[in-house]
Amino acid sequence: MASPRLGTYCCPTRDAATQLVLSFQPRAFHALCLGSGACSVALGLLQLLPRRRPAGPGSPAAPPAPPRAPASVRILRAAAACDLLGCLGILFRSAVWLGFPDLVENISSVNGTDVWPTVYCVGSAMWIELLYSACFWWLFCYAVDAYLVVRRSAGQSTIVLYHIMAWGLATLLCVEGVIMLYYPSVSRCERDLEHAIPHYVTTYLPLLLVLVANPVLFQKTVTAVASLLKGRQGIYTENERRMGATIKIRFFKIMLVFIICWLPNIINESLLFYLELQPDVSGSSLKPVRNAARTTWFIMGILNPAQGFLLSLAFYGWTGCSLDSQCPRKEIQWESVTTSAAERNSLSPEGSRKCPPSGKVARVGGHNSDEALSMLSEGSDASTIEIHVTSESRDRNEVGPVPEPRGDL
Repeated sequence: MASPRLGTYCCPTRDAATQLVLSFQPRAFHALCLGSGACSVALGLLQLLPRRRPAGPGSPAAPPAPPRAPASVRILRAAAACDLLGCLGILFRSAVWLGFPDLVENISSVNGTDVWPTVYCVGSAMWIELLYSACFWWLFCYAVDAYLVVRRSAGQSTIVLYHIMAWGLATLLCVEGVIMLYYPSVSRCERDLEHAIPHYVTTYLPLLLVLVANPVLFQKTVTAVASLLKGRQGIYTENERRMGATIKIRFFKIMLVFIICWLPNIINESLLFYLELQPDVSGSSLKPVRNAARTTWFIMGILNPAQGFLLSLAFYGWTGCSLDSQCPRKEIQWESVTTSAAERNSLSPEGSRKCPPSGKVARVGGHNSDEALSMLSEGSDASTIEIHVTSESRDRNEVGPVPEPRGDL
């Protein structure tokens, strides 16, 4: 799991609250982290596994190369990569903890001469903190990009700014927190609470930002989508309501997964801070607080590594259904409703095609309305089918019923 307590544990003079959770059934805890992380990585890779297609003389030709992915898709890929690498850091730390107990024991040695235990402890803690912090910043960038796509312009050029913000802020906060924590050296870390507060703030700042800012941005985006759908055709039909509800449900799933995976961290950290403020952590009156801290600590070990796979389900649903060629990977092919409407409007009663009138396609910054909607609901099969069916039904309604053939000559 990802917690600033991992970095605090590297100090031989660690505080009593950190010692409480990290010394409680450590082998069982790291075995739990290892199992949860391994399952999350395996299922996440199964989601990305390409489907096998039959090859032969009669097989269809390879499809042309897809166009460059929009910024929102690239943001999701970056967040997934950060989450995967962070989960691998958890797997490495737990595997070393279980496989080399002597190395872990030397972390507590104040006058030890072996530097490898310190390198392992500090390096793995920084790796996990940096990658998950970058993942949080990428999720915040996704909410910002979704809002900007609907409200104004957010094209390929903004992805550079997202990279600078995600990696730059994550690195800056991680380095600053580590320097403050390990000053003047790892072997002489301060024990007082004020010395560790900057490390905890830099770790939880991006997490709290996503928990607070993303729901606000998602709500504003959903409101703007309703106006966008209504202004596209001038009416707000049941199809538009369903499309707006699909996007709203997707945002809800993202926040639900994020809250489930990381709310135990906030609860656990609050309990540990409360214990640190007490003169005697082992007091009998604090037993319920200690039990709650240990319970949430184990819950963190299960849910933190599982975030990547659960977010993939929130974004795309389950796609790794089978390894055979009969279960192809779900590819999202978006039908342009506005383009179809413009083509229908360009048909005269006699069937002759005219130039489409200007102003039929609603523009949002540099995107038309369908491009913006497809970016927001990328990966939703329900929206894809709905758009396709809507286009066909409106085509039939515009053209009118086909006259039945007469039997007389």
